[in-house]
Amino acid sequence: MKKILIILFLYLLNVSAQADRQEERLSKFNKWLAKNEFTEFYKVEFVEQPGVCQDLVKFSNLWYYNDCDKQKKIIPNHNVNTYNGNSEIPEKIQGKDVKANYETLLFYYWMYVHQNWTTNERYSDIKPSDKPYQFKFDLREDKYIKKQIQKTALLSYLLYEDGKIVVDEISPKDKFGKVFTNETQFHSQSVGKSLASYILGHAICKGYIESIDAQINDWPLIENSIYHNQKIIDLINMAAGDQAYFSKDNPSNRYKKTGRSVSNTTIKKAMENEFKEIIKSKRKYAYNNFPPPLIMNYIIFKIGEEKYQELLDEIFRKKVGIEHGMYFVEPETSEPGDRSTHSTFLATRYDYLRMSKAMLDDWQNDTCEGKYLKSLFERKIKKNERWENNKDSFGLTKYYAGFFHTGLKGMKNRPIFIMDGYGGQIFTIDFERGRIVATIAIHRDFNWKKIGYSVIKKGK
Repeated sequence: MKKILIILFLYLLNVSAQADRQEERLSKFNKWLAKNEFTEFYKVEFVEQPGVCQDLVKFSNLWYYNDCDKQKKIIPNHNVNTYNGNSEIPEKIQGKDVKANYETLLFYYWMYVHQNWTTNERYSDIKPSDKPYQFKFDLREDKYIKKQIQKTALLSYLLYEDGKIVVDEISPKDKFGKVFTNETQFHSQSVGKSLASYILGHAICKGYIESIDAQINDWPLIENSIYHNQKIIDLINMAAGDQAYFSKDNPSNRYKKTGRSVSNTTIKKAMENEFKEIIKSKRKYAYNNFPPPLIMNYIIFKIGEEKYQELLDEIFRKKVGIEHGMYFVEPETSEPGDRSTHSTFLATRYDYLRMSKAMLDDWQNDTCEGKYLKSLFERKIKKNERWENNKDSFGLTKYYAGFFHTGLKGMKNRPIFIMDGYGGQIFTIDFERGRIVATIAIHRDFNWKKIGYSVIKKGK
């Protein structure tokens, strides 16, 4: 009985803490609405002050003279669905696509740009390039994409082909364009997995790591864990046989043993808690959020933090030529003496395209990094998933290749790599035809099959 009461008390304590946290979030959101003059979603009222103000006629000269107008409060006028305090908009509830209203989308935009990852410490801060790559433009109008931008949660759409940006749409001022601009750093979500792979390719080409067939058996931190003696290719193909460690309800981002978030634990803490016992599963494709930061932190182990920062600067400042800077975050549980980098990063919409273009250039110019990308395509594995979803690459690709989705339906033999992030961050690179389709969104409610898949599938 005593144990039950303790569990109940802890549960109620947690519920209360979540409610307080949610109230604080909404209070900050309301202030942000007022700051950015989203006037339809709030109103301002004066706070009734004690003392002389109580006896004065509101808005009279004497009332103003006594500074009775100084204290105000923001009264929300919106219908925001927080999905029980979820940090992201669910893509589905009970098998049905989630349709979020405008103010809910606005709330989660604020969460993605000003809360979630942005409150974490930065592990790697990469400054803008001294010579940012300058795109060439040959723009044409696409009425369907304009309609999608106006009616959905799409923030940005870019189509790059034949060395130029040919379609360039950003959310208009009366939608999200008041707060989302060319300078806004937006979260990558699982696009960061693909970027971890690209960084790995550079580390291999520099000679810091032998090859994708090398084993990570020289890292004391993972000794006596399931990842010890694993080949890198199996880790980056999500085929490490580690699926028993992850929750069946949320296999990508929850540990089975503790229920903790995979994204918010350091490698050291994960090894000490979630991976203490060795439980081997059948080696097959099993998607989760742990291998990308594992690989990135292994590179840091091999070359040290200083050289790792130099490597990132060489990739993104010198080669990619980013214009506005970018940064990778640390998990929430990082602390002095136990820091990890996560694969999640934040960057601007054109800088995302610059990264995609750098990969395209590597492939087409057959550089060392291009050969690395080609080796991933050769070593791709089947996903073992039999469902189709028009809204993302997960349901329209049959293979996984080193943290990239590939094998698009009807195009499985074409070298096309997709970086896909939760909510609609989707960057599709057609290496043969020199085409890139780039979307950034708050929520995956747009027709990606038509504005992404179909664009890639059609001939020139």
